[in-house]
Amino acid sequence: MRRSQFLVAAFATTLALPALSSSHREAPFITEMPKVDGTDFYMFRSYEPGREGFVTLIANYLPLQDAYGGPNYFNLDPQAIYEIHIDNDGDAIEDLTFQFDFDLSFTPAVLDIDGAQISVPLINIGPIGPDAADTDFVGVKESYQLRMISGDRRTGTSTLAENSELGGSEFAKPVDNIGTKSFSDYAAYADDHIWDISIPGCGQGRVFAGQRAEGFVVNLGEVFDLVNLNPFGPRDGRSNVIGNTNITSLALELPISCLTGGQGAIIGAWTTASLPQGRILNPATQAPANADSNTGPAVEGGAPVQVSRLGSPLVNEVVIGLDRKDAFNASEPKDDLNQFAAFVTNPSLPVLLDILFNEGGGELVPATPRNDLVAAFVTGITADVNGSSFNFTQPQNQSGVGEMLRLNTAVPATARADQSDLGFLACDLSGFPNGRRPIDDVVDIALNVVLGAVDGTNQNSLQTCDVSGPEPVVVNAGAVANDGAKPDPSAYLERFPYLAPPFAGAGA
Repeated sequence: MRRSQFLVAAFATTLALPALSSSHREAPFITEMPKVDGTDFYMFRSYEPGREGFVTLIANYLPLQDAYGGPNYFNLDPQAIYEIHIDNDGDAIEDLTFQFDFDLSFTPAVLDIDGAQISVPLINIGPIGPDAADTDFVGVKESYQLRMISGDRRTGTSTLAENSELGGSEFAKPVDNIGTKSFSDYAAYADDHIWDISIPGCGQGRVFAGQRAEGFVVNLGEVFDLVNLNPFGPRDGRSNVIGNTNITSLALELPISCLTGGQGAIIGAWTTASLPQGRILNPATQAPANADSNTGPAVEGGAPVQVSRLGSPLVNEVVIGLDRKDAFNASEPKDDLNQFAAFVTNPSLPVLLDILFNEGGGELVPATPRNDLVAAFVTGITADVNGSSFNFTQPQNQSGVGEMLRLNTAVPATARADQSDLGFLACDLSGFPNGRRPIDDVVDIALNVVLGAVDGTNQNSLQTCDVSGPEPVVVNAGAVANDGAKPDPSAYLERFPYLAPPFAGAGA
């Protein structure tokens, strides 16, 4: 079969019709807990030179950070557990879990004010860095442990990652980018928090946890204003309204062989955050939140309860119904068909968009049940090239299904200079939906698909491509549907952790 339809026939309208933002504040309950709100999840073959045998996973949390957000800035929740789950045998159940457990310590500086010892209100009283060990003037410090759990996330075998540089199992997290007076070179300071790790049973890798510039690009405000867009204007003609905000990234680079576990090339993954089941507020707080006593602002305990979940972009935000969004955040992929199938087989967004743009004429509403969406969201994609079928992102021996981001690790990474932000629409098969890279413009990809970009029978097709050759054939050149916000390649790094250093709160 000619055309990139071969790998997105089942994927086409999935993101195309709803496709308009990533998971920032996507469910009612999670808006109350931004520290555990998962916003974006990336998974891709590492394209940093010399790292061909690795996969990079990036889970972003704590959305829409204004860089000037002092005096406390954007620490993660020490009571939470943040996890990245890997399914490598096709049963929609985690086989590996990589768990981040953060610690927050308060040691504020104290000044002698006319004989009285007074703690200062700021988290630093002098410059920080550029080395990770330069913390003399820092009063609030974050660190974390990383563990790999084999099998069930709660009962499986647990192994701590080792810090290959300093020894032990503790990793420092950089202070957020307060400003240029506090940091003379924040990029170098943050880079000193990229840690080489060793995980018994997995191998050597790298980890980074810290603030980064928001990498997702979207014309967010106009999208949610009844999709108030100019869909055929220039791709960079509108505003990326979140382009000057920061995010907190949990980035891992691990050997492909560790993640696949000898089960095949295709893996599925998703990220979650969980909180203790119980919380009792203390009306007489005597100590900061990190205190291991009953004198802090709250006493928390009990089994961990999942409150955030994210695999592929867009699913909870614009596919799951408003009354079921919190349930999706608390669920696991293996239960998706039982709980959420109707949202996929009979989606509401095509009908809503048809009302907005076609006065309810029905032209934008494909026939149901939407088995193509079932393939895209819960089973993975099989491909057909010249009559020969193969598994592109669907595990060959699949025994269970559920929504997650999938990656075929056998597809080589595209070098950074050759990547297209349109991913498979430009025949760049190492991009979305084969995993997701920071450069992938999932919004524009989706908008083009809804207009027939991969449907060779549609006379309005914007693009076809021959998978046996490197070049796409653009049919209506210049008529590229978009939200007006286009990724800028210079806004990303060409190396781990790939997302750029965060915006400074002052002085930049």
